[in-house]
Amino acid sequence: MINISEVIETNKMIEKENLDVRTITLGISLLDCIDSDLESLNKKIYNKITSAAKDLVAVGNEIEKEFGIPIVNKRISVTPIAIIGGAACKTPDDFTAIAKTLDRAGRDVGVNFLGGYSALVSKGMTKADELLMRSIPNALAATQLVCSSVNLGSTKTGINMDAVRIMGDIIKATAELTKENDSIGCSKLVVFCNAPDDNPFMAGAFHGVTEADMIINVGVSGPGVVKTALESVRGENFEVLCETIKKTAFKVTRVGQLVAQEASKRLGIPFGIVDLSLAPTPAIGDSVADILCEIGLEHAGAPGTTAALALLNDQVKKGGVMASSYVGGLSGAFIPVSEDQGMIDAVNAGALTLEKLEAMTCVCSVGLDMIAIPGDTKATTISGIIADELAIGMVNQKTTAVRVIPVIGKTVGENAEFGGLLGHAPIMPVNGFSCDAFVNRGGRIPAPIHSFKN
Repeated sequence: MINISEVIETNKMIEKENLDVRTITLGISLLDCIDSDLESLNKKIYNKITSAAKDLVAVGNEIEKEFGIPIVNKRISVTPIAIIGGAACKTPDDFTAIAKTLDRAGRDVGVNFLGGYSALVSKGMTKADELLMRSIPNALAATQLVCSSVNLGSTKTGINMDAVRIMGDIIKATAELTKENDSIGCSKLVVFCNAPDDNPFMAGAFHGVTEADMIINVGVSGPGVVKTALESVRGENFEVLCETIKKTAFKVTRVGQLVAQEASKRLGIPFGIVDLSLAPTPAIGDSVADILCEIGLEHAGAPGTTAALALLNDQVKKGGVMASSYVGGLSGAFIPVSEDQGMIDAVNAGALTLEKLEAMTCVCSVGLDMIAIPGDTKATTISGIIADELAIGMVNQKTTAVRVIPVIGKTVGENAEFGGLLGHAPIMPVNGFSCDAFVNRGGRIPAPIHSFKN
């Protein structure tokens, strides 16, 4: 049982160390909305979302005020729209119409983001999958709240290189259509390997087809709390360091568990999971890179960074699973560049490169995240970056992802401004050698040998 004394214990974390519940995400199945008539489908989608989520924001605000716990975002995730729109959508524009319906429903219930404009194509693409993928640039340019994700690979199926090639073009097209705002559309688009069904974090959230009709998932974050805790054990050995991270993660997860249970009870919707991810913000003192520095590095990216991040990720998970029986989603440490001032400082100091970030993704909870690259980067190069990252996830049986932003009109040495939680980012250099022939081969990279478990 969770009691109010545990909330009181976290007051210092909330007031001085940037502890927050990053999101309450309401997952909604749209499977019962499927219709062959597009107009009817849009009406059903709008009605279900607005009915299911009508009290979400109000309840989140109530919990925030009652317990004094900041709840930064209230979000919705829905069943991958490529599945829902398959019968009704004959063109990319048809799918874009659904995106606009999702956006209108999200605005009408007052949420911050709505995820699930998604396709699952790790082994192959249906016609609907490809239509949705090709609609993404227009859909993201025409909406404010909608977030899109595409799962391109998995440990069991390998990597769909046809889809990887297409997504390089889609990311470039999305950047072009939103170039007036530093190509911000790409900040709402992420590609995955081994995407989880219950992730509450954007832009990759969708409501998996194995989930219940509705579910409450909570994402809690506390890089500042971990950083402060480690300040008290400077110079101690790794055993003390690990115990400190684990105990701190336990306390942070208990806060998320409390919020999740309260939201579930008040909304009358089952509780799903708590995602304990150290998700940074641009705020000073709310940085995963700063934790790595506290562990003993001059800058994130210095020798030892991958080992330090592996330690951090593992201890966060160990503390979380002791605090809640239902830890899920991505749970671990995020390493987005634009959203983490310490990461930005490391890039500007020359300590952190794209290649080092790729190495770090082997042991973090997601992948290459919120990285601004030159706007003239070729689509095939972006596809090559995606393929590399997906290979890490496929072989290591973990979730990996890519959210890169080719900022049209800008190059290395300039800065992209996204605002809010998305922050700002220095444009990072990209390896200029060609991978065109590799990307254009087509077909599928087969699953690794260790996938044949049953």
